[in-house]
Amino acid sequence: MTLSSAGSASQALVARLGIDYPLIGGAMYPCSNPELVAAVSEAGGIGVVQPAALTYVHGHEFRSGLRRIRSLTRRPIGFNALIEQSSRYYHERMTRWLDIALEEGIRFVVTSLGKPRWVVDRVHAVGGMVFHDVTDGRWAAKAVDAGVDGLIAVNNRAGGHAGLLSPEQLMEALVPFGLPVVGAGGVGGAQGFVRMLQLGYAGAQIGTRFIATTECSASNAYKRAVVAAGEGDIVLTERLTGIPVSVINNEWVRRTGTRAGPVARWMLRGRRRKHWMRALYAVRSGISLKKGLKSEGAHEYWQAGKSVAEIHDVRPAGDIVRELGEAWRRSIGSPS
Repeated sequence: MTLSSAGSASQALVARLGIDYPLIGGAMYPCSNPELVAAVSEAGGIGVVQPAALTYVHGHEFRSGLRRIRSLTRRPIGFNALIEQSSRYYHERMTRWLDIALEEGIRFVVTSLGKPRWVVDRVHAVGGMVFHDVTDGRWAAKAVDAGVDGLIAVNNRAGGHAGLLSPEQLMEALVPFGLPVVGAGGVGGAQGFVRMLQLGYAGAQIGTRFIATTECSASNAYKRAVVAAGEGDIVLTERLTGIPVSVINNEWVRRTGTRAGPVARWMLRGRRRKHWMRALYAVRSGISLKKGLKSEGAHEYWQAGKSVAEIHDVRPAGDIVRELGEAWRRSIGSPS
């Protein structure tokens, strides 16, 4: 991949989204508070709203929460739809959230954990676009069949539900689909950002770096842990959702272990049982992550990816966006 072709892909994404830099502030449960989402967008990236975090963690009625963000920035923002239908109630709630987001003018949606056709239909009807989280070519094929506009390639360096493939392997698997591909995982600084784009990605979705910011409402202990951690401190635990999640290996993780119990594994193997188990995990993990967000001691789960290797301080989100954005512009020979 040449610098010129990498620059073309990223410039096309910037133009499509109406932003300054090819940078997506990844939606994080529970860390995506309104001030953080707004700061990423205001600085020239695009912040993505995580609706469950906005309502259940940060206490906003959904529409008023979106308007809170709008009071802080008029730049584009996105919406994250986790669309696995673990229950009819959850699907109805997500459908309503999506409809409100579109009514409030959001035109960029990131989907994950399900079949995005119904989201694509709604978003395309108002002229918006949908990018879908994928971890390999098999899931990408299903997303393309559903009509998505782009792919978020979640690699093995990501926080949250990480993939199994490296950024290089994943890019190779997704090139044949002919859609814009945004890399997610392992970017914590300018060097990693430029490297991701030079691999051919149209942009980068960044989460962990924005935990260690002044706008993020995470506890100081959580932020310090992100700054202090190295790659070797990131481990995968099954005890949050039943699917491996990247977390910091703190005292709590070492005490509780990282493997799901035998009953949980049996439930997750069943075609029908797995939905009940995932619903239970969703409730339990929501409570645990919410507690961990505010915990000043290492007694909860702190999600983070291997990008911690590039994170050395707590800074304003806008400064980070502009630093990475200007590094991208220099790499493609574009004036500031």
